[in-house]
Amino acid sequence: MLPWKRVLRPLAALLMTIAVAAVPATAAHASAAQAATARVSAAASSAPSHGWNDYSCKPSAAHPRPVILVHGTFANSVDNWLSLAPYLESRDYCVFSFDYGQLAGVPLIYGLGPIDKSAEQLSAFVDKVLSATGTAKADLVGHSQGGMMPRYYLKFLGGAAKVNALVGIAPNSHGTTLGGLTKLLPYFPGAEDVLNLATPALAQQVVGSDFMTRLNQGGGTVPGVHYTVIASKYDEVVTPYQSQFLSGSDVKNVLIQDLCSLDLSEHALLGVTDRIAFHEVANALDPAHASPTTCASVLS
Repeated sequence: MLPWKRVLRPLAALLMTIAVAAVPATAAHASAAQAATARVSAAASSAPSHGWNDYSCKPSAAHPRPVILVHGTFANSVDNWLSLAPYLESRDYCVFSFDYGQLAGVPLIYGLGPIDKSAEQLSAFVDKVLSATGTAKADLVGHSQGGMMPRYYLKFLGGAAKVNALVGIAPNSHGTTLGGLTKLLPYFPGAEDVLNLATPALAQQVVGSDFMTRLNQGGGTVPGVHYTVIASKYDEVVTPYQSQFLSGSDVKNVLIQDLCSLDLSEHALLGVTDRIAFHEVANALDPAHASPTTCASVLS
């Protein structure tokens, strides 16, 4: 990726944050948000894949746990998973996704509210899926914030007893520098206040934030959960990309270019369209039947 593109994408995210903060939460916006949310929920519940958000789906003996997909910042439960959800469903998984972290007056875009509150929403959704499927544990697959936020659920909300594995695709595990742009925040008076008040999840994901410090204090993992991190060296959102990796006795860190040097996926594409990464997700969900991930996995 050209250097200027690697700078413009995270800069656009910051500008979008300011734009979101500037939008007044009028009744009209609230109505639009409710209508949009209804459309997204309807789309998810009627997704073309039989097992995607199909609450009558019962996990098979081969894949005995439901898979819950957790979207990233500025994403939603449909758009983030238009490729991965059918990919897993076609492999006989019961697949579910949900929206979290919505801000009042902001339609379609989620993952912006306080991360601890989003983790509470995840907790409720896991309970709902486990009840519907009659299973004791689920597997979680998250992209970006969605690969990190569940760790709060596992560590502080009792989620470890209900989760077998967490697979993070480009997760913001230790906070991001946004390619160094976060270092500029002190030079823009009020910018940090805008982030904290208007889009809490963005402020919490900056490297060195109180949230990140608490999340990783004493270690980034909890016993009993299998962790996999899939990262790209071309990631321009969670930087440096090495910060995505976790440490622990039950952690597998994967750099996608180590599996296929030709894979140029950056932050978004890694979670949205990259079938090489998807193959590694499938391996993490069913390690007993894992097969080598290579450039040819794009055809699998």
